[in-house]
Amino acid sequence: MSTRYPFTAVVGMDDLRLALLLNAVSPAVGGVLVRGEKGTAKSTAVRALAELLPEVPVVAGCRFSCDPASPDPGCPDGPHGDAPGTARPARMVELPVGASEDRLVGALDIEKALAEGVKAFEPGLLAAAHRGILYVDEVNLLSDHLIDHLLDAAAMGASHVEREGVSVRHAARFLLVGTMNPEEGELRPQLLDRFGLTVEVAASRDPEQRVEVVRRRLAFEDDPAAFAARWAGEERALRERIVAARELLPQVALGDAVLLQIAATCAAFEVDGMRADIVMARTATALAAWAGRTEVTSEDVRQAALLALPHRRRRSPFDAPGLDEDKLDETLEQFKGDEPDDDPEPDGPGDGGPGGGGGVPPQGEGPDGPAPEAADAPEGAPAPQEAPQGSGAGERAAVKAGEPFRTKVLSVPGLGEGAAGRRSRARTEHGRTTGSTRPRGALTKLHLAATVRAAAPHQRARGRSGPGLVVRRDDLRQATREGREGNLVLFAVDASGSMAARQRMSAVKGAVLSLLLDAYQRRDKVGLVTFRGRDAEVALPPTSSVDAAAARLEKLPTGGRTPLSAGLLKAHDVLRVERLRDPSRRPLLVVVTDGRATGGRGAGDPVALAARAARLHAADGTASVVVDCETGPVRLGLAGHLARELGGTAVTLDELRADSIAGLVRDVQAAGKTTQTAWRAA
Repeated sequence: MSTRYPFTAVVGMDDLRLALLLNAVSPAVGGVLVRGEKGTAKSTAVRALAELLPEVPVVAGCRFSCDPASPDPGCPDGPHGDAPGTARPARMVELPVGASEDRLVGALDIEKALAEGVKAFEPGLLAAAHRGILYVDEVNLLSDHLIDHLLDAAAMGASHVEREGVSVRHAARFLLVGTMNPEEGELRPQLLDRFGLTVEVAASRDPEQRVEVVRRRLAFEDDPAAFAARWAGEERALRERIVAARELLPQVALGDAVLLQIAATCAAFEVDGMRADIVMARTATALAAWAGRTEVTSEDVRQAALLALPHRRRRSPFDAPGLDEDKLDETLEQFKGDEPDDDPEPDGPGDGGPGGGGGVPPQGEGPDGPAPEAADAPEGAPAPQEAPQGSGAGERAAVKAGEPFRTKVLSVPGLGEGAAGRRSRARTEHGRTTGSTRPRGALTKLHLAATVRAAAPHQRARGRSGPGLVVRRDDLRQATREGREGNLVLFAVDASGSMAARQRMSAVKGAVLSLLLDAYQRRDKVGLVTFRGRDAEVALPPTSSVDAAAARLEKLPTGGRTPLSAGLLKAHDVLRVERLRDPSRRPLLVVVTDGRATGGRGAGDPVALAARAARLHAADGTASVVVDCETGPVRLGLAGHLARELGGTAVTLDELRADSIAGLVRDVQAAGKTTQTAWRAA
């Protein structure tokens, strides 16, 4: 077994370490979601936590980790009766992003169940994580159908497997810990709410602290066993402190005054539902126990709010998680009642550590000597700098996006096979059954009727004598299903002078923001190409983070000429590369322009160059929509000409809001269609 990096050797990241330790003290807190940029040791800290957890008593031989003191009466390996108990280390089970449904919930031997009527069940990761930690790295990239199973298990504390009339249920209560990079997309609100706490992590900007991180990491990689041995004393002391806090936890009193502060805080920040109140109460109680106290204080409530509320107060996908600390302090002060005096600092493993709320284990007194002071982490990543583009006469500052609105579905025609989502029709693992086929590997979705039809003609030849059906491997049929897929929605946005009227550009940004919101809800990847001046640029490479796209759009300046051909060619390059990276994900090109073409780097007529670039997309069969932003009493209809060259459809800003566009993109012409209408200069 490989040696894990010691938890106490992690430098900085006080909030992350505290959140993980509070869950170790009180698993009822509900887990942790760790958000942060890449390379910040999120996974290292989470994996190190498992070594600190106390051993778990289990029924000997039970594959579902039943507690000998109260075994699950419905355990598939039961009933256990007076089965002997044993102890094993707490498990941390990792759920890979690309795991199958059977790997998560378990698998039934369908052939054996049909032929013999026996429930032959192989437990999955949910069973292995019972009474331990279920860790999902890059949880925001998890497929929707796996998220659905996680939500069910988290809500009911059990996993149910239903296959063609065969049913298995087992307990599945676990500490859910996830890490994610927000640049790669956000979580569904339902799963986001299932995480008790959330923390933001960022790399320290303090050179001395960064040096210490590198020094310790290199020492660990040179000799993991020796490095872990040097920190064994600190690890043992922290483990003892967790045990002491767990024993103290039932004695912690949560007074009415504190409960009022918790309720008032949740109401002040307008969080949905009551789960936030419950999580805050459990977190504040764990903080008091961690500090070695039996009374919860206002400082505990404050710290609990900072950990439990930021991810619950998001009102839209584009709101950054966070909490107004001034407002929090005002609310706590307004509802502050009589509080007990803080006890003097206790001795031993219940030492409160820094901060009235319990803090984190002292760091820097380990075998490597004092660690540098942790620098204050920035509230968010620095805003992307606008690359100079076509700077010259007529450039204007960015304007604020208009109010977003609900749009109709823009979908790619045909039947795809891309990643699960909610936009276009596709063959998927989930959805309505449309037919059957022979399985190419392990059978996952049995088509019962087709299997019976395949086996029925051979019953006499197989010597069937009883009521049971003689089924062989060749008879099994896999169900084919149709559902929805996510697409790559690439926006090509005209930011030239012809689009620069502030009111019009505000409306255009509002429309694109609305389409981005729709892409978020439909689990799409998005990209953003902008063009103005003399050239085009990729403002955002294809990503699952619509938040990043919205931020880039908000800062988009305008002005200059209209290099329409450059924008279309840049979009073509982006889609060409993405087809190589992910050939199963079908693209949808959304061009936001008034259709004018007045500039670019190439020699020749700008309109003819734009038409030629548009025909490249049509030849590739790229589904496309042109959002016509032309306004005024006299309209040239240039966006409509562009849409015909693309082999797509044009829709005005007003039509984007209207019910009449429901089927526009479904009518996009087939790949390779050539237009009979010549592109004429305005």
